Amino acid sequence: MPFKKLIPSLQSILEHKGFDEPLPFQKQILSKIKSGASLFCIAPKDAGKTTSIIISSIQKLKGKAFEDAPRVLIFVKNKEAALNLELEFNAYKRGTDLRVYCAYDEHNIDTQRDDIYDGVDIVIATPRRLNKIFHLNGINLNKLQMCIVEDAEFLFGSQNLSEVTRTPESIGKCQYLVFSTKYDNRFDRWKESFMYNAQIIKMKQA
Repeated sequence: MPFKKLIPSLQSILEHKGFDEPLPFQKQILSKIKSGASLFCIAPKDAGKTTSIIISSIQKLKGKAFEDAPRVLIFVKNKEAALNLELEFNAYKRGTDLRVYCAYDEHNIDTQRDDIYDGVDIVIATPRRLNKIFHLNGINLNKLQMCIVEDAEFLFGSQNLSEVTRTPESIGKCQYLVFSTKYDNRFDRWKESFMYNAQIIKMKQA
């Protein structure tokens, strides 16, 4: 998907940042994401995975806030990853009225629940905190359009894998995107349970 097909505010930000065209891996995935496909996006660091998450999310929501329930949910490793991604989103969402919110363990859960209830469009969350808020009836996931995992390597070797797996079991159909530096065989379980017909897109070697 050429950048010229993006909403004007995104085009302006990308131009300001000096990005004339998508990176090679972005050329492989952006059009597929726009089409609504569920993907495992496998590429090394600095291939443009995080920027792809941001561009695709803002484009999907057309840069416009809508009602109260979030339409994009992004799972991240920890508080630091959540706040870093929020900063990146804030840079790219200028010119829109999208509301981005972070939910992580080192913060008062009642405050987070109230903030989300007031209305958000994109939630960046650690898996455990998101599920706690969900089970407190503190977040409505019925309007979710995209469920994304950034740097999915963090899921293995902890309880995060089961926490992330639990969320799709509680929501309706939406687009799932998993970004990682490698494909792990444990992802096969997701292909069987909720990522039906998901494609595995690996960065083509030069």
